[in-house]
Amino acid sequence: MFSPGQVLFVGAGPGDPELITVKGLKALQQADIVVYAGSLVNPDLLDECPATCETHDSAPLNLDQVLEILVAGCRAGKRVVRLHTGDPALYGAIQEQMEVLDAAGIDYRVIPGVTATFAAAASLKQELTLPGVSQTLTLTRLAGRTPVPEKEQLSRIAANGGTIALYLSVGMMEKLVAELLAGNQFTRETPVAVVSRASWPDEQIVEGSLADICAKVEKAGIKRQALVLVGEVLAARQTGIPEKSKLYDPEFSHGYRR
Repeated sequence: MFSPGQVLFVGAGPGDPELITVKGLKALQQADIVVYAGSLVNPDLLDECPATCETHDSAPLNLDQVLEILVAGCRAGKRVVRLHTGDPALYGAIQEQMEVLDAAGIDYRVIPGVTATFAAAASLKQELTLPGVSQTLTLTRLAGRTPVPEKEQLSRIAANGGTIALYLSVGMMEKLVAELLAGNQFTRETPVAVVSRASWPDEQIVEGSLADICAKVEKAGIKRQALVLVGEVLAARQTGIPEKSKLYDPEFSHGYRR
């Protein structure tokens, strides 16, 4: 599975070390070098590495320093893991790393991981797509030090309704609420859930509406590493499901059931 001189970009999952994929775990168990996102990845995962494995925390490193370790390791015939939080394809900055590896002629593969949206939904015991309520899930963020394209401003996305999961935005809750309301689909009564450090032992869950969520988050002291979920699906546990899925409807036939 893992060849010497190859980089595997591995999704570590949202925090709970048992939420890494089997394939990702096997990669760690075979690694000679691991470069991990120390500020976000659960360090317990490093216990899975061989005793001889060389580990590097990428939190204090810049891109060039990270790539120097990856490239040098591969050229020395090592098995190298770049361990990212959640799923590497989402806010993982892997494309710029892969471009350099392409230029250097180094082989690499990507092993997906569980992103925080689904860990948060699991903690809430909440389905994010419900018939008659929402069939669309949007993953996005507010502009911070990293800008967001004008056409992807939250107020424009909110105009479509559905269920929205917001990353990297909990420190700007008042702006977040204002932009969601500006889309004219959500109201002050729209339910919101904020899940801090989803799946970690110190996970926090704050639930409310767009009218009161800012005050509740401030009271809870949540300032970072939290996912914000917005949408009417969050009300289903109190109000009931308006429509049942066709998937198991006895009157609904498909290729495997008549």
